[in-house]
Amino acid sequence: MRTKLAQKLHAALERRFPERRLFLRSDTETRFIRLHPSTQLIAWTGTTLMVGWTITATAIVLMDSIGSGNFRAQAQRDQMIYEERLNSLSAERDLRAAEAAAAQERFSTALEQISTMQSELLASEDRRREMETGLEVVQAALRRTIQEREVARDAAEEARLALAEGGTLPGGADAASVEGTLDILSGALADTAEERDRIAEDAQLAFEQANEMQLELRLMTERNDEIFRQLEEAMTVSVEPLGEMFRAAGMDPDAMLRQVRKGYNGVGPLTPIQFSTMGAHADHGDYAAENADRANALLGKMDEINLYRIAASKAPFAQPVKDRFRFTSGFGQRWGRLHAGADFAAPIGTPVYSTADGVVVSAGWASGYGRLIKIQHEFGIETRYAHLNKIHVKVGQRVSRGERIGDMGNSGRSTGPHLHYEVRVGGTPVNPMTYIRAGKDVF
Repeated sequence: MRTKLAQKLHAALERRFPERRLFLRSDTETRFIRLHPSTQLIAWTGTTLMVGWTITATAIVLMDSIGSGNFRAQAQRDQMIYEERLNSLSAERDLRAAEAAAAQERFSTALEQISTMQSELLASEDRRREMETGLEVVQAALRRTIQEREVARDAAEEARLALAEGGTLPGGADAASVEGTLDILSGALADTAEERDRIAEDAQLAFEQANEMQLELRLMTERNDEIFRQLEEAMTVSVEPLGEMFRAAGMDPDAMLRQVRKGYNGVGPLTPIQFSTMGAHADHGDYAAENADRANALLGKMDEINLYRIAASKAPFAQPVKDRFRFTSGFGQRWGRLHAGADFAAPIGTPVYSTADGVVVSAGWASGYGRLIKIQHEFGIETRYAHLNKIHVKVGQRVSRGERIGDMGNSGRSTGPHLHYEVRVGGTPVNPMTYIRAGKDVF
């Protein structure tokens, strides 16, 4: 049975691979090598396998090269888009900062103008009261002079009637003394009339000046109201984005401001404004009180902005890396575990900066973190900077926002030079990009 099967297999191989002879000829003799069908089958199979393996390997290498090229191109496009976004955010931050500086300058200028206008208003009010008092004195003198003139006229009429009847004047006066008395009375009447006319002219001038001062006061009031309105709008526009920034980071602005105010509760230059209303008209007193309320409200807004500025420096709204970098990994699950921070890849030695004011609580080697810096901030926030190459701070040292604290490296469990940056609130890791994005939207 085996022999027949072998014969059939040999016959099939003979048909497919007939026996061949390979002649080797030299100068003295000729030899040949017999190639059996089985030998040819083995050679053909080996050659086929080798060619197939070569084709498959070449195809795999080509596909991997094409895929790597597409990935690198996509990564370069993503990096360009990210850099453009960073540049636009930086320009917007600079614009917001310039707007805030301009608003602060406008507010300072407006406060100076308000102070000047208030001084002018008080001075004009004093002048108006003095003119009203002078006008009352003039009117009283005019009334007294008119009464004296009427009395003199009555006395002169009685004397004239007595002389016309040929009688004597009261008191036994003669004609010469009567004439002298009449001359004196006539001169006094003329002087009184002249003084009356002069007082009337002065009174009219005083009324005109009072009207002009009332008009000037009304214009100054309208200008004062316009300045207050512009300042109130500027304060509203400046304060609202700051509150939104903290809310976007998951923080309660009211509670945060209360905490900051407790640490900065000394009385400074922003004390409440008060205007004296003693001796002023009721309407003017109400207007001065209203201006004081509006000015104090503006000062309150300025104090709120200042508190926001202090809080912003104590919360990690800044970026830990300012040079060019590649964002390689975000916050979230990775390989079945929580990646508790964000990774920023850049060359070894790239500066790393503190993202907020705080105190260094740890600076050294920490197992998988490598060289690690921990900074404790206000509001129960802690930031971590891992895989560093060098550390430039010590435990207990106070650092400010934007201060260089270390250099990027590849220490600990790391596959390449990068910074692993974490933000923890009450010991719980949170997404650090939430704070960075909130800060970029405002600054």
